[in-house]
Amino acid sequence: MMRRTRDERGSISLWMVTASFVMMVLVGLAVDLGGQIHAKQRAHNVAAEAARVGGEQVEAGPAIEGRYVSVDTAAARTAAQEYLAAAGVTGTVTVTGGDTVHVEVTDTYTPKFLSFIGIGDLTVTSEASARIVRSLGGTEQ
Repeated sequence: MMRRTRDERGSISLWMVTASFVMMVLVGLAVDLGGQIHAKQRAHNVAAEAARVGGEQVEAGPAIEGRYVSVDTAAARTAAQEYLAAAGVTGTVTVTGGDTVHVEVTDTYTPKFLSFIGIGDLTVTSEASARIVRSLGGTEQ
């Protein structure tokens, strides 16, 4: 029968603790970075939809008469801001050139695993624009 030397006792336990910690950090990175990417995609989707909603607010008079198509600036800002509020994010809405609604969105992602090692909320931002065009027979006018 072989006898173990006292110097080797606990060396497996120390290795297991270290390896377990490293594996937990790696799993945490994978899960939380994936979650942050998902949050960024959601922020982009919300920005695009808010811009689309704002772009639907067209000045009716000139459009009906066939003169030009222009965004009703106040209604577009209000509609886009309401969409952002309903989605639970903050953002800014600007109307440029009378035909483009630009939305910038800021949201946060709360890490599931990495919060245990002190990493707090991660900020995600995105932006999108919607431009209204007048087309006749498939060609932009």
